[in-house]
Amino acid sequence: MSEHALPGPSGLPEIPLYAERVLETAELIPPGRVMTYGDVAEWLTQEDEELREARAAGAVGGPGAPTGTDRPRLGPRQVGRAMALYGGSVPWWRVVRSDGALLPGHEARALEHYRAEGTPLRDPARPEPGRYPRVDMRRARWDGSGTGSVPEGATGPDGPAGRAADGPDRAGGTGPELEEPHI
Repeated sequence: MSEHALPGPSGLPEIPLYAERVLETAELIPPGRVMTYGDVAEWLTQEDEELREARAAGAVGGPGAPTGTDRPRLGPRQVGRAMALYGGSVPWWRVVRSDGALLPGHEARALEHYRAEGTPLRDPARPEPGRYPRVDMRRARWDGSGTGSVPEGATGPDGPAGRAADGPDRAGGTGPELEEPHI
């Protein structure tokens, strides 16, 4: 698949492969836990390295099988861009800045999700107007291993791979636009 979006059968643009991979990773993050933009990029890079090693060992594929080298290298900015353009249908609030700051312009919605899922927050009391708590990164950060032990009280309605019900679909349907994060 090309990295550039091409019209799909429905006339909506097809999502680039790297963006699809970012969204799939966001869906794996358990309720009450978060990964940073950099964590997601590192996770996907590690996945590519494992695929290359398996291919070299003859454990994966044949002619035409993905090699991991045909995928663009991702960094935090590319992850943020993918989330900003296509992330409205996945639990976007679970992919955060490394300092735990809430997504500018979407703080109130993110805070609702964090409270519903029991995500650990720093200064979680009701915020003053224009001031919001941050995600407690030491307690909420998920390393992608196992099922991800969820903090006590994290019983959100979405489940571990739940999708947001209030955002646009992956092809850019209706719903609020997410700004590209400031990393």
